[in-house]
Amino acid sequence: MNIYKRALKVWGKDAQMLQVIEEMSELTKEILKNINRKKDNVAEIIEETADVEIMLQQLKYCYDIAEDVEDYKKEKLQKIEKRLDEWEEKHGAVA
Repeated sequence: MNIYKRALKVWGKDAQMLQVIEEMSELTKEILKNINRKKDNVAEIIEETADVEIMLQQLKYCYDIAEDVEDYKKEKLQKIEKRLDEWEEKHGAVA
C-alpha cells in the first residue's frame, strides 16, 4: 500500500491537510528568519522544504490531482519563461 494512502487511512484527511498547512507555515517561518534576521538556517530550510514536499504529495494524493497539478505547472512555467525572455530582451540577460 502506498505510504500516502496509509497515512490517510491511519490519520484521516482532515488531519493530513492540517499537517500540510503546519509544514508550510514552518517553512515560511524559516525563510523569514533567513531573510529578515539574516539567520544561517539553511539546514532548517532543507528540513522544512522536505517536509512540505512530502505533504504536498500527500495533498495531491488525497484530492487525486497530481496530473492536473503537473499540467498546470507546465503551463505556468511556459508563461514564466516567456516573461523572462521578454524581460531579458528589454533589460539584457543577467550573467
